[in-house]
Amino acid sequence: MKAKEIVTLQRSLLIDTEKLLNKQVEMEGKSSAYYLSMASWCHMMGYENAAKYLYTHADEERMHMMKIFHYINEAGGHAIQPEITDIRHNFNSLREVFELILEHEIKVTKAINTIVDHAFGVKDFATFSFMQWYVTEQREEETMSRRALELFDIIGEEGVGLWTIDQELGKLHAASAGVNP
Repeated sequence: MKAKEIVTLQRSLLIDTEKLLNKQVEMEGKSSAYYLSMASWCHMMGYENAAKYLYTHADEERMHMMKIFHYINEAGGHAIQPEITDIRHNFNSLREVFELILEHEIKVTKAINTIVDHAFGVKDFATFSFMQWYVTEQREEETMSRRALELFDIIGEEGVGLWTIDQELGKLHAASAGVNP
């Protein structure tokens, strides 16, 4: 795929790169809405620590979206506010919430890798460099998601298991935020 060569004094971002970045803006925006919906469900179900973890995660995803949004505009492109629809609001279990989070984070990693590969291929080293933060962030996101999901297998969901998992999610949240639980 040959990138459209439209780089001017006012614009340093290729059209194809801008399109990929706007798709990522949409993905990050949907991630934020998705995690906010999950947080609300957890809160409603009494999983307070899981809810805190997800409220924070929703804010982080919005920050990721805004960081790309600003990058597009500062590079002379046009960042597009995404339409956020089709957000799920009910879940079958706490485990399902965290299974869906891991699946989603893997999709985000693939999308980030597509942008990085594209930027390298068209020698857009500014975008390539900018996206390295996201590459590192996604490694952390996937690791945290896997760790959260492992709690279900390690602790089990019977008896006080779900309560214990919620407590451990609070510790995981505190560790990721850099505070003492």
